[in-house]
Formats: sequence, structure tokens, C-alpha cells
Amino acid sequence: MNARVRNRFRTAALLTGVAAGLVLVLIAAGCGGGESSSAPPFSESKLSSLPDGDWITNGGSTFNQRHSPLDEIDTENVDELKGIWHVDLEGSGVADKYSGEAQPIVYDGVIYVVTGADDVFAVDARTGKKNWAYRAQLDRKISTVCCGWTSRGVALGEGKVYVGQLDGRLVALDQETGEVEWSTQVGRWQEGYTITSAPLYYDGRVYTGLSGGEFGVRGRLTAFDANTGEELWRFWTIPGPGEFGHETWPQDNDSWKGGGAPVWQTPAVDPELGLLYFSTGNASPDLDGRKRAGDNLFTASILALDAETGEYRWHFQEVHHDIWDYDAPSPVVLFDVEVAGEERHGLAQAGKTGFLYLLDRETGEPLYGIDEQPVPQNALQRTSKTQPIPSNPPFIPHEVSDAMLADVRAQLESTLGPRAPEPFKAPIFTPPSRTTSPVVPPGPAGGTNWPPTSYSPQTEMLYVCALVTASGYIYGTQTEFAEDPQPGKLNFGSIPVSTGFGESAGTFTAIDARSGRIAWQQRWEDSCYSGSVTTGGNLVFAGRNSGELQAYDATSGERLWSFQTGAGANSTPTVFELDGKEVVAFYAAGNSLARSAHGDELWLFGLDGTLGPVAPGHRAGSGDHAGDAPQDGGDAATPPDSPADAIRVEAGEMYFELATRSAVPGAVTFEVTNAGSLVHDFAINGEKTPLIRPGETARLRVQFAKPGTYRYVCTVPGHAQAGMKGTFTIRRSDGDAR
Repeated sequence: MNARVRNRFRTAALLTGVAAGLVLVLIAAGCGGGESSSAPPFSESKLSSLPDGDWITNGGSTFNQRHSPLDEIDTENVDELKGIWHVDLEGSGVADKYSGEAQPIVYDGVIYVVTGADDVFAVDARTGKKNWAYRAQLDRKISTVCCGWTSRGVALGEGKVYVGQLDGRLVALDQETGEVEWSTQVGRWQEGYTITSAPLYYDGRVYTGLSGGEFGVRGRLTAFDANTGEELWRFWTIPGPGEFGHETWPQDNDSWKGGGAPVWQTPAVDPELGLLYFSTGNASPDLDGRKRAGDNLFTASILALDAETGEYRWHFQEVHHDIWDYDAPSPVVLFDVEVAGEERHGLAQAGKTGFLYLLDRETGEPLYGIDEQPVPQNALQRTSKTQPIPSNPPFIPHEVSDAMLADVRAQLESTLGPRAPEPFKAPIFTPPSRTTSPVVPPGPAGGTNWPPTSYSPQTEMLYVCALVTASGYIYGTQTEFAEDPQPGKLNFGSIPVSTGFGESAGTFTAIDARSGRIAWQQRWEDSCYSGSVTTGGNLVFAGRNSGELQAYDATSGERLWSFQTGAGANSTPTVFELDGKEVVAFYAAGNSLARSAHGDELWLFGLDGTLGPVAPGHRAGSGDHAGDAPQDGGDAATPPDSPADAIRVEAGEMYFELATRSAVPGAVTFEVTNAGSLVHDFAINGEKTPLIRPGETARLRVQFAKPGTYRYVCTVPGHAQAGMKGTFTIRRSDGDAR
């Protein structure tokens, strides 16, 4: 049968584009494939319509619904789905520091996908052969990456493929050859700016945000001419003097200049309203609000701008004066729904808080009740007196389990030793103090982190992937943080001792857009850390850390199909039509924070496929980091006057390798070399190294008074949960076995 169906979305005007460009960077060409045509300057109508053939933008349409109306694959036959072909992407992005989070886009029989190394591949959808490959050749010394080396996708339009890179560049590639058409520096990684999100092509413009909230950046969204790369406008997500919102920052200091509010995701656009929507990241420093009194607009907020000019239209702040790292990195979703007998233009954003924020996208007003409610206070942290609490229930439990409390207690003892405060269970939005450690649900991992939410116009439900976490916040424990942090320097302001990522439980939840109520929920032992996509066949697809790509009945939540892809299934599937048949493309590459198996697997599935599941992948160990070379100068970084009895410790993504794991009571010196690509530290028995940059070594002398087992951890948020922890034994004497 032909899988094409009629789309039911609205129409709008054609777009126009302009002029000439510049050239930079090298590419590595691949082997040939089938003939394809260049993408046109897509009309507003085409970009905002349901993707009934190709998948031409990251969210499926500019509504970011990630919904395909194709219905050939449905609840009755999805269990027959098999692989049509399966190819590797030449070992790109397989080292442990990388994460494969990109959703493929498709046009005229060609799949375009980017790896965690920012390498872009054009793959013939019929054969799996590579038409070309662009090699980003990123600077290996990039040290301002927050959460793993990753990219969440590319954009397409006017015969070009657009990719944002971790080095802060936006690059336009020739769609037919992969050659660089133009490249522009959006922000410098040396100053903390990186790009992890997929750009958005719309109306002759390319929009991109910048990451870097942990490095003291001032966030912004920027629009560029799609043909030339010329900057057209920028919107600062931290308003400056004279701009609306600046009054929510102190007027007696310059904290706003590095106030955070990065943009982690691809915006949405409603062409009829002429508005562009996105959400923002945390305030900076993440966990220290002493010097930034006020609500700190537009951090942890949803924003609506004029899509053509970038002018402010409205905002809704999810978290006032954020000191918990409760940012909003998951893309906003647009939908239309009837509320109280009236058709409303809705917007949804699934927050790290565990709440789904449902707004009217014309006005920014809540669709359902969101009340300002009193929350616990701490004068030192300048806490907001109230926080906006939705009336619809959270999609994760807002409670701390005994197991979570015990995990936090053990990490606190590793970090602070006998100085560690006794942790206690506390409600969401409880601030830390100098003497207590409240354990608050959720932790900085979420809730919903970056994974995109999908929507089905058929069921009128939103499908939300989330983690079940908690965090103990210990104020004032990172003494190396400067009182006046500098751009490009990691600054959390304190340490969250967290559960989360690969070790946490997860939920996959269907939420009725007509009420905000939960329709069904899957509860998993592992975290839900992938995007989802819905189809006209009443299906919703999502990935699992184990490598399984799965399909569920979108109405009931019943699991109907599961397929082992060979690496962590931590990206988002893409559904499209190929030669009149519905197919599913999926990039399985694993995730550094989720601790899932790494790989470079690109799959195409269909009802006429013949390939079955493959063996599960295996996470690389500390001695097996395929595709990654040691940092320049890593060996030379060891101090020449190292004590002969010093215990060598190698740190990387995401592991510690100790030369020995035991010693006798007394003073023990650890020499910790960062052989990875992210900033790490090492804490044990209440002592901790400073933050160690890639290629550098730090020495830590620790006094152990008595035999026992001592936990060591990396205190950088998320790293312990991703594997950077273990135990060290103090033996009774040298005669004890090691």
C-alpha cells in the first residue's frame, strides 16, 4: 500500500533567500550513491506541515511535534518490523566522551545525520551507501563542554546542510558534495560557548542557540542569512541595561553579563502567528544565587519572539532565581487543542522540575492552572518567595526514596568526610544552607533533560521521557570557584551530590493535552534518555539505554515491538516514506552520561526488512577508548617530583583507573591525571582536588586514620552517576592482601 496520507496542517506564504558567501574547513568525501535533488528554499507551509513524505526539519515540522501521519506501520503489524539495512559511520564518535543524540533528517531519498564528533554523513536511504562525509576535525583541546561531546542534529534548506559545532561555529555544507559553503563563529569555546542543538532553517534564515550555562556565558539566540551566513539579529536571553527584564538582576553588580540562560534546543515556529518559541537554561552560577538577587530573567524560561525580527513578544519563567540547575533543555512543542469548548493554540515544555508546562502560545498564559506557591527560604541564597506550580500532576515522583538518601549520604562522605552534614529528605525547591544538606527531588539531571517530547494529533497526547532523580545540595564546597567567575571557567557555585542518568529509574509518560492529566505511564528500572516520535499508525517509538528501539501503542502504552540495535538507543527515530513505503531511520551510538554502549550504527527499518536484532553492545572500559587518542602532553603532565609511593589515578570519560586500590593507614598521595576531554576532579575521605582540565595532573594528599573502605567520586555533576566512582581499601598492615 502507499503510505502517503493527506496532511491537515495550515498553509502560509512562500519564503525568499539571498546572496553570496564565504568558505572554511575541510571535508572528507565518501563514496557515491543514488541521484537526489537539492533542497529548495522550503516554504513556510511545507516546513509547518506534517511530514507525510520526507522529514526535512529536526522536529518533523516547525511545530516540533515529531509526528508522522504515515500509517502503513501500525499496532497490528509493527511486530513484523525488521532492518532493511544497517551501516556504520566509519568509527565517528565512538569514544566514551561522545554521545549519539542526533535525529536524522531526510530529503529525496538521502538521510543526513551528525555524530557526537560533529561529523556529518549523507547516506543513500535505498542502499545505505554513503554519498559523502564531512569531517569537522574539532580541536581536541576544547575544554568547555558541559555534558559530553554531542550534536542533536542538522538543518536543511536552499541546497545546504547546516550544522552547529562544539567549537561554536555554524557551518553550511553543500547538500550534494558536503563541501563547506560558509562558516561563521557564533561564539568562542574558549569563552564557554559551544553548540549542541540542531539549527532551524526557516524563511531564509538559520537560527541557532549556544550552550555554556556552566561556564559563565550570557545566552543568546541568533538568526543568520541561510545563503551567506551573515548575522541578521541576536536576542540576548539575559537582558542588558535598558532592556525589559534587566530589572530582575542586581543593579549594583555585573552578574548579568555571565548570567547563563543558554539555549540547548531547536526552536519551534508558528507561521500564522509569526512567532518563534524556545526555552532556556539555568542561571549562572548554577547553584549559588548570592550575587544575583532577583528572578533572573530569562533563565529557565519559555520565550516567544517575532520570527522575522527577533523582537520580544512574551515569556513564562518556569523557575524563579534558579539555584537547583532546573533549566529547560527539552524542545518546546506546539499543538492545537480544545479547552473548555474553545480551540486553543497550545505550547508544551517538559521541564527538569518534572512538570509539563502547558501554555497558550499566543499569549504565554497557562492553559490550565499554574499558581505561584510559597517555597522554603534561605536569605543568603536570595531565594524567590514563590515558584510557579502547575495544577497538572508531575510526570515523575516528587519524593526521595531511602535508596536515594543512602546514595547521597555516601557521596557526601566521600566529598566532605567527617565534615559532611547529615542529609535529609526535603521537598522540591528547598534551598541549601551552610550547615544542612537537603535532598531534593528531582536532581539537576531532571525530570526531563534534553530528550525531545513528541505529540500525536490523533490521541491528543504528549509523550514525555524522564529520569527519576534526587540531589543533595551542599553549599560552599567548591573553594576553587572565584568570587568573580570569568567567562569560560567552569562554575557551579557549589556541588550537587546527585543520583541520575544511567543509574536512575525512568518514566515514559503519555499526558492528555486536553487536561494535563496522565493517560498512561511506563516505569523503567533504567533512565528514559531518548527522544520519541509518534505516527498515524497509533504508535510511539522510543529508545532504551540497553540498545533496544521500542514501539508502544500510543493510546494504551502497551509495548508492541523491541529491537536490539547494538549500541545505546539514546537518540530520536525518524519516520518517512521511501518509494511509497513507510520506513524508520535510527542512529544508535550510545551516551556518555547514560553509561550506554557506544557505537556508530545507522539503521533503516521497514515491514519488508530481513535483518534481525544484533548482539547488545558493550560499554568501553578504562583501557578501551576506541576512536580517541590521548590528550597532547598527557604523560608529560605528571609532575617530575612525584613521590615514589604516589598512587597514579587516570581520569577520563567516564571512569577512574587507579594503579592500586588499597594502602595502609597514614598519609596517601594520589596523583590524578585527566586523560579525557572534559573537566574532572577526584574526592575521597573529605579531601578533593581542584577541577582538573584535560591533559593536566593534580596531586591530593589524604590522611587515613584507620582501616576501612572509602568511596571516591568525581564531584562534577553527573560524572559519578556515569561511572566516575569506586571504593578504595585501607588495609590493617602491609601484610594484608592487596
